Amino acid sequence: MAETQQAVKDSASLSSEETGPWEAAIRTLREWDPAWAATCLKMTTNPWNRGALPRKFVELVSLALNAACTNLNPEGTRRHIHAAVSAGATRDEILMVLKMASLLSIHTCSLGAPILLEEAAAAGIKPAAKDVAATPASDKLRALGQWNTAWDPFFELDPVWTDEFMAAGAPVYGGKVLSSKEAELLSIAFDASYTHMYAPGTRRHIRAALKAGATVEEIMEVLKLCVVQGVQACNLGVPILAEELADRARAASAPSRPG
Repeated sequence: MAETQQAVKDSASLSSEETGPWEAAIRTLREWDPAWAATCLKMTTNPWNRGALPRKFVELVSLALNAACTNLNPEGTRRHIHAAVSAGATRDEILMVLKMASLLSIHTCSLGAPILLEEAAAAGIKPAAKDVAATPASDKLRALGQWNTAWDPFFELDPVWTDEFMAAGAPVYGGKVLSSKEAELLSIAFDASYTHMYAPGTRRHIRAALKAGATVEEIMEVLKLCVVQGVQACNLGVPILAEELADRARAASAPSRPG
């Protein structure tokens, strides 16, 4: 009981800048269920308060999770852009996160292209022959040992377009805006997010992050940031519930018209 009371007290003392993934819904939750609000708030703001990752990078990861093409949460995107800028993030850093959030869509081809090739073969259908064309971005990735064999199926189906995609993605891991470690940690967040859960990419980027110098604790912190984004369900639903209850209360209290 004493721990719950202290958690409620701590929750009430947090300012809006310290509430991590939360919006105004937390205030309503404090009124409706102060004990659960306090407990959940403590857990979800842990990555902001623990200090295992710099505050700026916590906000960049949170931005990635909200802006990802698998999520597209406008309120969360705005909140974390604001917080990232306040924490010292540059325009180029934020823009790079948004580029990564856009390019996440390549997993459509990672999933679909192998299935397409398998089903076409089963049906006795061969893809049309491709004209030999230069693929410099793909060739460079192969030469650097950075080619992912998961890309082979869609490269086979459309090498020119695949090379165009690789050229668009090349700056992400070039180290000019984000370090290799930061790029890999962000990639883990994109792939492990509950709106995506892409296991092959998660494993690949965890391996690469460790190679780039990330600690186990830093990677776990990124995974925690993925988990705490679950409170977007409350950010979305609690205000709607409050509005519906208020509408019903007004309707119930309105004088009835004489028949």
